[in-house]
Amino acid sequence: MAITADRKAEIIQQYATKEGDTGSPEVQIAVLTEHIVNLTEHLKIHKKDFATRRGLLTMVGRRSRLLRYLRGKSPERYRDLVSRLGLRR
Repeated sequence: MAITADRKAEIIQQYATKEGDTGSPEVQIAVLTEHIVNLTEHLKIHKKDFATRRGLLTMVGRRSRLLRYLRGKSPERYRDLVSRLGLRR
């Protein structure tokens, strides 16, 4: 259910805007997307896990706010990220 350290480092390296970047919106959105995908798979099996469902909805909301921020700050970076992650927008 949780992201392994190796997978998280791989995501950070792939979406970082510069060396050592862990806090840019692109990296945060990519890590949240990985968490969301994992939790969605978990909830397909465990349909009554309502605590996890609540955490999932919190993560989706956080990702939505970060995407809105990025879209306002830099529309071309937003479009690039959405296409790379395969999000519906």
